[in-house]
Amino acid sequence: MGKSKIKKSLDAKVSKAKKRGKRIARLLVILLILWILTLIFAPSEAKFEDSAISTIQDLELPASKDNDEIISHTGYTLCYDDKYEQARWVAYELTREELYGSFERTDNFRPDFKAQYGSASLNDYKGSGYDRGHLIPAADSNWSAEAMDDSFYLTNMSPQDPQFNRGIWSNLESAVRNFVDTDGALYIVTGPVLTDGPYETIGKNKVAVPKQYYKVLLDYTEPTIKAIAFLLPNKGSSEPLESFATTIDQVEELTKLDFFPKLPDTQESMLEGSYDVQDWDFGNFRSDAKTKSQYASVEKKVMKKASPVYTLAKNTLTGILVLVKKESLSLIKSIVPENILGNVTKAFD
Repeated sequence: MGKSKIKKSLDAKVSKAKKRGKRIARLLVILLILWILTLIFAPSEAKFEDSAISTIQDLELPASKDNDEIISHTGYTLCYDDKYEQARWVAYELTREELYGSFERTDNFRPDFKAQYGSASLNDYKGSGYDRGHLIPAADSNWSAEAMDDSFYLTNMSPQDPQFNRGIWSNLESAVRNFVDTDGALYIVTGPVLTDGPYETIGKNKVAVPKQYYKVLLDYTEPTIKAIAFLLPNKGSSEPLESFATTIDQVEELTKLDFFPKLPDTQESMLEGSYDVQDWDFGNFRSDAKTKSQYASVEKKVMKKASPVYTLAKNTLTGILVLVKKESLSLIKSIVPENILGNVTKAFD
């Protein structure tokens, strides 16, 4: 009698596992179809005439280690730190032409499906008292609908004091755009300092609240090749931006990051060891309709607007990925013994 019950129980588990396996297989087929559709209908990128004399590919990227989680989105690359649920750095090149884009802010805040173990969630920030502070600003991404949309992934966010995010940090972002407008192009790396903990955390995912943020800038165009860095505490301030300027070397020492490693050693040492605020125009950037129209005819890096089919396929693709993960985890729970289930579950989370 006992053996009969055990057999029935096993048969029921096998039956459920088979059904769940078939469901996962169907989801994977749908996933493949949607992936093909996103490739077919993806907005094409127009030819780009860069005003900068760029001779070193991916010059903006800091040095990375084998176990670093590097994620690329339209217009920027980041290194995600799962321990603190935010990026250690976000790097991108910004050109004068890109400043005068016409794509509106989307406010499409959402988790990042590319994060290996998942990113922070909207609920983490809800009621926390902190802003979802952009690392690459949305205003630096208005040259493309795709770039603008991608700037709202939560991997590009960090908990910022509202007075900081809407005040001195916003002023610095505007000044950087003015630097680009004046000099033609900049390589930019920005992020939180994650080496001076312990930190306050917010939400179920325990998103760390940084105490400081940095922004590192390199103008690698003639006639004046120069660099500067900024280090700001995560709080409101009425001090002038110049008072937060520092050397890249100092930021490297604090963050344990290596910026612009592809520069020739002698040049890297010179640029990162000194700065002069007199070399930079700290005015606020203004993008008026007349200037935008002047750049509208310039051949530049602008993604064509995504078709409805592409947008639907991409959004559905993200949802299917979540379902596959959920169904796979349920399947594992039904067949893996309880004593080792914890380790498997941890690998999925």
